[in-house]
Amino acid sequence: MKKIRETIVPRKGKEIAGYVLGGVMFVVLLPTIMWLASGMPNMAVHIGAWRAIGTGVLVLGGLGLSIWTIVHMKTRGKGNPMDAFGKEIGPRTQHLMTDGPYRLNRNPMLTGTLCYLAGWIVWLWTWQAALVWGIFFVIMFVQVLTEEHRLKRDFGEEYEEYCKHTRRF
Repeated sequence: MKKIRETIVPRKGKEIAGYVLGGVMFVVLLPTIMWLASGMPNMAVHIGAWRAIGTGVLVLGGLGLSIWTIVHMKTRGKGNPMDAFGKEIGPRTQHLMTDGPYRLNRNPMLTGTLCYLAGWIVWLWTWQAALVWGIFFVIMFVQVLTEEHRLKRDFGEEYEEYCKHTRRF
C-alpha cells in the first residue's frame, strides 16, 4: 500500500501543479501581458454594450471550450494536455480522441484559449493586445506542428484519417 501511495501522490501532485500552472499562464498571465502591452488602460472604463457582449461571448465561450476539452481529455482519453514541444510533462492520452470537442477541430483547447484571448483584445481594443495574441498564436502553431508529428507517430493511419476529416482549428 505504501508503494502504491508513493507512486500515485507525486503523479497526482505533478498533474494538479500542471493544471494550476497552465491555468495561471493562459487565464491570468497572457491577459496581463496584453494589458501591460496596451499601456495599462483603466479596465473599468465604460466600453459600450456591444464590446462588452462580444468580450463576454469570446471569454466565456473560449473558457468553456477549453474546460470541456480538459475534462474530456481526462475522462475519455485518460490523460491530460501536459505536453509541450514534444516533451511529456504528464501522462498522455491513451487513445486518439475524435469525439466530444475533438469533433469540432483537432485543437479545441487551443481554439478555446485563442477565443478567450480574443475576448481580451475586444475589451482592450489595442493593436498591442492583438500583437501579443499574434505572437502567442505563432508559438502555439509551432507547438501544434510538433504535436502533429508525435500524433502521426503514435496513432499512424488513424490520425491521418482523422486529419482528412477534421480541421486543425
